Amino acid sequence: MDVFDPRIYAAGTPYDTYRLLRERHPVTWQEEPEVLGWPAGPGFWAVTRHADVVRVLRDHTTYSSWLGATQIRDPDPADLPFLRRTMLNQDPPGHGRLRRLISRAFTPARVDAFAGRVRERARTLLADARDKAEDGATDLVAAVTDEYALLNLTDLLGVPAADRGLLLEWTVRVIGYQDPEDAPAPPLGPDGTPLNPRSPALLGEMFSYARELAAHKRNHPGDDVMTALAEAGLDPAELEMFFFLLTVAGNDTVRGAAPGGLLALARDPDAYRLLAGGRAAMHTAVDELLRVHPPVLSFRRTAAVDTELAGQPVRAGDKVVVFHASANHDERVFTDPGRLDLRRTPNPHVSFGDGPHVCLGAHFARLQLRVLYEEWRAAMPAPELAGRPRRLVSNFINGITRLPLRVSGPAG
Repeated sequence: MDVFDPRIYAAGTPYDTYRLLRERHPVTWQEEPEVLGWPAGPGFWAVTRHADVVRVLRDHTTYSSWLGATQIRDPDPADLPFLRRTMLNQDPPGHGRLRRLISRAFTPARVDAFAGRVRERARTLLADARDKAEDGATDLVAAVTDEYALLNLTDLLGVPAADRGLLLEWTVRVIGYQDPEDAPAPPLGPDGTPLNPRSPALLGEMFSYARELAAHKRNHPGDDVMTALAEAGLDPAELEMFFFLLTVAGNDTVRGAAPGGLLALARDPDAYRLLAGGRAAMHTAVDELLRVHPPVLSFRRTAAVDTELAGQPVRAGDKVVVFHASANHDERVFTDPGRLDLRRTPNPHVSFGDGPHVCLGAHFARLQLRVLYEEWRAAMPAPELAGRPRRLVSNFINGITRLPLRVSGPAG
């Protein structure tokens, strides 16, 4: 039962396969064949039950982010020291030091100060989509959600308006590299295999920009995250990797979750009527939509010691990959997990992870999603598909690259 091949996810999240794995082989060895020109790997343990996913994410001593970084495919050994500069690929205590630095810049108060701007942007983008729609329908990804996520993030970071397109270009290049339609093909290395888009060889432009922007913020400070980082005393490498992480993760979390939530509502008109009629609280609905469409499909850890997980012997050095979308549908935790229940509570989904690496931007993401759905409810018709959605070819990001929806008609 393959849960590795990125092409599987273009057809939809493989919930039936996940269910069978949870029932029969909750921790199972997964082959890692050559796919889409990327070389074969040694294989990994696929972890599909909620309790085991949480255990792996919380136990950084046994399951390390630092040893092999956090993507399924092994990085080039020459790139590993570079990848370890970002807190995503570190373990405590080093991870904690970097997280505290960014936490001081990424405060809930600073995020909440942008709420009015976020709401006005959602309102404007939805109105423009409705006014410019052909035959009453539009692609919400191109017309609304990509811009919405990007502009909100760049406001928070303090990126000048003229440079905002660069952030989307870099995000697409890094996130969509497995999808030949979504991102340009990466250049080939000396051995004829594609270069990893996270390799330092391909990130020079982004890092140069990060240094220039930080220098500008030191001379022209503002109430934004990049000003706070520029004044935090980071060394250049740490600053570059913070910018990389915030640009890619900060953008793609909402870029994936927003159309995913609207697609879920379009496929369940009864659930949307509950929301439109005020019979489901918006904050509860946001978490349920995140449960059924987590922005991230999987994350990798590396076993630091010999251990056992769900009865399977895991050896030091083995890759251990948790599948968030499977954990979010675990029948042991969620009653009737295949049902979209906008009033579900409690809702211990792992869409933002767990443990020391729980998503730092979760508050900002929830704010953006809540506002977007509120503005849709206020001004737009019930979500209705006007064509076939297109999903990203990726075993990492749960992306929607095209979402044709009806946008004409009365609200409600």
